[in-house]
Amino acid sequence: MQAIADACLTRGLPAQVVGVIANRAQASGLEWAASRGIPTRVVSHQGHADRASFDAALAQEIDALSPDYVLLAGFMRILTDGFVDHYAGRLINIHPSLLPLFPGLATHRQALDAGVQVHGCTVHVVTPQLDHGPIIAQGIVPVEAGDTPDTLSNRVLQVEHQVYPAVAQWLAEGRVQIDGDRVSVAGVTRRLFEAGVASEAARSAVAVATPAPSVATPAAPATAAAPACVAAPVAIAGHVIASSADIPHLPVATSATLRETV
Repeated sequence: MQAIADACLTRGLPAQVVGVIANRAQASGLEWAASRGIPTRVVSHQGHADRASFDAALAQEIDALSPDYVLLAGFMRILTDGFVDHYAGRLINIHPSLLPLFPGLATHRQALDAGVQVHGCTVHVVTPQLDHGPIIAQGIVPVEAGDTPDTLSNRVLQVEHQVYPAVAQWLAEGRVQIDGDRVSVAGVTRRLFEAGVASEAARSAVAVATPAPSVATPAAPATAAAPACVAAPVAIAGHVIASSADIPHLPVATSATLRETV
């Protein structure tokens, strides 16, 4: 979430993060977003009779922001089919593995136990099937001798900060096309990122970037949007909503809501 918001604020990404929502008041992403003037809100999953009622409350907050996209990052809650269908084609998640490998939790431990030599992250369209859905982009890192889940997680986080802002830009510019289970991005033929390496995808994203209009941050009550994990979401519509979950080893575990500004 922080990488996406920074890209909007400092790198001319043609979108605006219109809110950050978390389901835990202590999610670190909330304080960070508030310090940058981004509206925030907590929609606690506690106090709801079931998962569907929580998702309904979360959707109400997101819809109030009218985002074009809802971006999930570190939001660890499983979403109901009704929620996912409500945002069909607009709900995006980043998962810390090279899907379809290692869905679910403890992905870095899974990678080490499997003995793979490369690991990474996947930004994909959310569908009712957990950790599936059309792949928009992936980032890869090497698995090194002596790695632990924590050291591997830190390395993957670096490439996540390259992949997600690039995808947010493609979405805001209307370049992402979804055809069944396949995704294409206008002007990009290789949607693979390597930590610390400017890939074709990254160079293309920079090449087509257009400065976003100056948008004053509303001094209104904090509002944010949406889910995917256990934290806050970010929305992009030109606007994006992000959220994050309060996960100690993932300092940036938030999702946001984005809105396009072009």
